Amino acid sequence: MGEKAFAVQIARVILAIAALGGAAAARNGTASGRGLESQESASRQAGAKTPSNAQEWFAKGQGALQSGNLEAAEAAFRQVVAVDPRAGAAYSNLGVIAMRRKDWDRAMAMLQKAERLAPKESGIRLNIGLVEYRRGNYAAAIKPLSSVVRDLPDSEQARYLLGLCTFFTERYGEAVTILEPLWSQMSRDVMYLYVLDIAAHSAGKNDVEEKALARMIEVGSSAPEFHLILGKAYLYRRQLNEALSELNLASNADPNLPFVHLNLGIVYMRLNQNESAEAEFLKGVAIEPDLADNYEQLGILSLRLQREADAERYLKEAIQRDPRMPTSHFVLAKIYLQQQEFQQALGAIDSALRLATDSQSVHYLRGRILTRLGRREEAEAEFSAAQRILGSVLKKEVEDPEEDRIPNPELTRQPQ
Repeated sequence: MGEKAFAVQIARVILAIAALGGAAAARNGTASGRGLESQESASRQAGAKTPSNAQEWFAKGQGALQSGNLEAAEAAFRQVVAVDPRAGAAYSNLGVIAMRRKDWDRAMAMLQKAERLAPKESGIRLNIGLVEYRRGNYAAAIKPLSSVVRDLPDSEQARYLLGLCTFFTERYGEAVTILEPLWSQMSRDVMYLYVLDIAAHSAGKNDVEEKALARMIEVGSSAPEFHLILGKAYLYRRQLNEALSELNLASNADPNLPFVHLNLGIVYMRLNQNESAEAEFLKGVAIEPDLADNYEQLGILSLRLQREADAERYLKEAIQRDPRMPTSHFVLAKIYLQQQEFQQALGAIDSALRLATDSQSVHYLRGRILTRLGRREEAEAEFSAAQRILGSVLKKEVEDPEEDRIPNPELTRQPQ
């Protein structure tokens, strides 16, 4: 495959997953699509077995839920479980209500109760998988989604979500196996083609890769988003001038395009054009004030420019917006180590370690911090862990992962 074709391939992949969050929401109906429909069907069956008073409350809750009156629906289903604590269908719909409110922890608690009471209901497990997906717990979503695909192999929604989760957890061969049967239904969906293409490339399945690439080019477009994706592809390949050209085309076509300024800033950082990089990240903050990646990159850049106070402030802002940012915790730990704030450094690196348990760099830095705290045995254990991880990979991980990391908010959020 030529370089241009490969760049288009990766670019298309990123756009497809860029649509991931929104398309999954549309596909899942934000907990009200096909997964919820099967759930409510099971709920109606279960509701028929409850005492008459509970049945009346259940019917009232169903009507309120279908009309979008979440408060009334919640009150009704709570009446059901008060009368019949084993009404798994009511707990299931309470979980659906929490999903619509994006209260994922509450949703999971309700759905797990429902699953214990109705373990054979695939709709409940589908929604559990969807909640884990929405929380970014892709590995945790695999088990419930796998069980749904096992019971309902023709479920497009469950199979697609399972394929995405295996893709995100870098189980690329499995992702291809799971996703390829969806070709007849989804081969006009760029998101699907993108994931299948990159998974096949990563798994060395060249025939599937070429088929997906050809189809992506056939159904793709030259919209600003296309140039964003293509620029991202060049960025991954370290072809920085080409990346800059494509990203500028995207930015010129739509200056408010989500993620374009983030990626332009990263390119400028790698070209050592720091002022331009900072300007792009700040544009990104203005457009997407809640996107943690812009703040993280500003923190990394500020540290490079020896502006430690700015770096610390930006990194804390990144963590405030998304606590699951191992690089932000890692860089913050470096700053505290430089300031000889060893306990703060240990707290930050412990947070990084919880999020990146297999990172050689995190273990190594934790060893350095523990050494400065005089905890030499623990430090040696961390250095040994770093060495084991280093020995298990083909290429040495860089000492400072923030220098090579390319954030991918496009993979889970659709440009609005």
